[in-house]
Formats: sequence, structure tokens, C-alpha cells
Amino acid sequence: MTSVAIQVDQLFYRVPGGIGTYVRRLLPALRAASPELDLSVFHSRFARAVPEELEDLRGVQLERGIRSLYPMWNWSGRPPLPSPLDRPDVIHAPSPVAVPPVREGQRLVVTVHDLAFRLYPDAYPLAWGLLHRSGFRRALRAASAIIAVSRSTASDIAHLGGLDEGSIHVVPLGGSFPVGSEDPSSLLDGLGVPRPYILFVGTLEPRKNPLRLIRAYRRIASRVPHALVLAGPMGWRSDPVRRELAGSGPGSIVVTGRVSEPELDALHRGADAFVYPSLYEGFGLPVLDAMARGVPVVTSDTSSLPELAGDAAVLVDPGSTAAIAEGLERVLSDEGERSRLAAAGLARARTFTWDRTARETLEVYERALAS
Repeated sequence: MTSVAIQVDQLFYRVPGGIGTYVRRLLPALRAASPELDLSVFHSRFARAVPEELEDLRGVQLERGIRSLYPMWNWSGRPPLPSPLDRPDVIHAPSPVAVPPVREGQRLVVTVHDLAFRLYPDAYPLAWGLLHRSGFRRALRAASAIIAVSRSTASDIAHLGGLDEGSIHVVPLGGSFPVGSEDPSSLLDGLGVPRPYILFVGTLEPRKNPLRLIRAYRRIASRVPHALVLAGPMGWRSDPVRRELAGSGPGSIVVTGRVSEPELDALHRGADAFVYPSLYEGFGLPVLDAMARGVPVVTSDTSSLPELAGDAAVLVDPGSTAAIAEGLERVLSDEGERSRLAAAGLARARTFTWDRTARETLEVYERALAS
């Protein structure tokens, strides 16, 4: 019986982000796909309580917190994991931000979600950028297998890491959260969301391209009845976004801040269109979440997003405000196009499931052990 220990630090973060979603959804999917799997978790020392999704899993807390542990692991490969973690056959790091050492005979598997820390270094605070780069270098040296969440990310890893792209295991993800069935009206009212509206979901920071989105919306706002809803917290270098929002312009823009999963589901299901003009994505979970609810999507023609969306989205140049505006107006003004995109998105989203992610991840473990 294969024994696997997965690092779960992201579940303790105040904002778990996409990697936290990956860990949260992968754990139960692995157990469902392989009931005989001996699965355990480990994490750095945190002051917060253990998240409820970990309560029925065997867990090991390390002696150090992330501020000292991550740099030491990435630059020196020490300290070693404690003796309770000698037993697993596979140690799985869900991100290269911290790559734990393994004992002789163990296999290290590292999942790389994107290489924004190399391609868009200004998108990261300096310390986190350094951690990602050092962890990525260590993963290239130490991992028995590297998982990429898209072919686009695999290509970036091969190009920037000097690997053969064929040696990288591409394992796509499933949706972020379940699709609800309740009437979304009361939750939307509670958030102060007018109808009809266009939805964007994500942290308001430069890589997600909110400035061009706001300007694109204002170009068409006088010709459409829709508000623009920006669902997500302010992030790194968000002052230009605040200034843009404070300026005058046509239309109505609602910034919800951070929202709960039920609220996020309601926002998706109530939207006439979803727009996601990100400059770079390793996978693009927000696009998948919108397609899974039959919401017509306008997204970028770069990185992993065309691979994820296929023909189920209008693809635009994220560097062009005019192109984003044109894509939005095309979807909002053409009922037939909206219907086509909704149906195509639903069909495509059904091919991305956590069951598939778990089965293909188990195959990576087995290949790593056989290597």
C-alpha cells in the first residue's frame, strides 16, 4: 500500500488562494479515488487552529514556522523532516514556495501552478519572489516528479527550468467550489449588487489586470445596462486601482471585497457574463468556475487560458483595453453568442473534475516510485 504525506501549510493562511483550493479539494478526492491509500499531512507551526478539513487525517506539526523553515529548506535542504515522516513513500509539496527534504528512498513530488514569479516578478513582494525562485531551483534538482497544472505551465517549466517537457506530468484541476441551486437573489441583495451585471473574480492586483478591465468597461458602459462587479480583495500594488475607481466615469462599479463560497456561487449564477483579462495564469480556476455555471466568458488569449477555455470563451488580448471592451460588448449584445458560450462552457467544464485530478495524481506517485 502506497503511503503519501502532503504538505498543507496553505490551509492555515489567512488567504489560502489557488494553492489552498488545490490542497483542500485534492485531499478528499485522493481518498475517494483510492480508499486503500495511506494518506497523511504535515504543516509548519502556526498559531491558528487546525482547519476542520484536516481533523480526520493523521497530521504532523513541524517545530518551526514558515519564516525560518522555508528559506532553510530551499537554500540548504535542512532541517530534515521529523521521524514520523520517515514512513511515507512519497512526500508531496503542493507548491515550490517551500520544498521539504526527503530521506533516502523516499520520492519527492512537487506541483508547480505557474511561473509568475519568474515571468512577472513585480507581481510578488521581494521576499516571496525570492522564496519561489529558490524553491523552484530546488524542486528541479530534488524532485522525482514535477506536476504542472496545464500544458502552458509545463512549457514554461521546460523553458525556464531546462527540463524536457515530456518529463513533466500535466494534471489539470477541477472547480474551486460546488455549484449551488438556491435562488441567488437574497445573497446578491446583501452584497449590494445591481442587476444586470458583469462579474470579475480575483485579487485586485496588477497581474489580474483590473485597471484595463475598469477602463474597458467604462468604454461600453453608456451602451449597455450592466454594472461591473469586482469580487475579491485589494492586493499587491492596488493603489492605482483605488485611484481609478475613485475617478468619475459612466456605468456602475461594485467592489465586494472578499466573499464567502455561497456568495461567490451566487455572484456567478446571477451574472450575465464573466470577464477575466488576466495577464498570466497557470491554470485559471475562476474561468472554470464560471463555465461550470453556464456563464458566458470573456478571457485572455495568453498563457493557459486558451487551453482551459477552448472554444467556450471569447478570447481577447489582455494588453489592449480596446480588445477587452470589444469582447465584452460582443457578448453582451449578442444573445445567440451568449447561449452558445453558455452551452459550450458547461460541456467543457464537465471534463475538469477533482476525480480526474486525483486519479492522475495517483498515477504520478506510482511512476515516481517506479523510477
